[in-house]
Amino acid sequence: RPPTANQDQEQPAAINDQRLATNEQQATSSHRPMTIRRMKTYTGGQGYVYQYYFVGQRPALADSSEGPATEYIFDVTSDRKTTFAVSIFVPEEGPRHWASVHGRRLTGAEEYGAVKMRLFQAFDEVENMMAGGRRLLVDADTLEQVLAILRVE
Repeated sequence: RPPTANQDQEQPAAINDQRLATNEQQATSSHRPMTIRRMKTYTGGQGYVYQYYFVGQRPALADSSEGPATEYIFDVTSDRKTTFAVSIFVPEEGPRHWASVHGRRLTGAEEYGAVKMRLFQAFDEVENMMAGGRRLLVDADTLEQVLAILRVE
């Protein structure tokens, strides 16, 4: 029997429902699409042009010498051939001290801004980042300094 006009209109909805289900299944399956990273560039004071991107953050490992801290991880290259991880640790005492002095807690964006400023300081000051700049620290003093540069009060 030939389809009626009403049936023709309902069929695309059924197809769309199948597509939605397929998309939902893909989103929950282990075959997720790769994350696109935004590669950024910074020219350091030592003459190197660094490319870097933010990988993520996590609680520092329990045996970390930094104590209870948040670890921010960046992938960095200065030659487009060798990429290495740079970990920047923010011990819990730093943001806690900053909050007691300023009367409020840092936002996540403010803490991330301080971390990026510390990364840029290392790009400017560390002669060989791969050898001597892979574990950086944002202690209470550094936190205060870089947030002042950013005019965070």
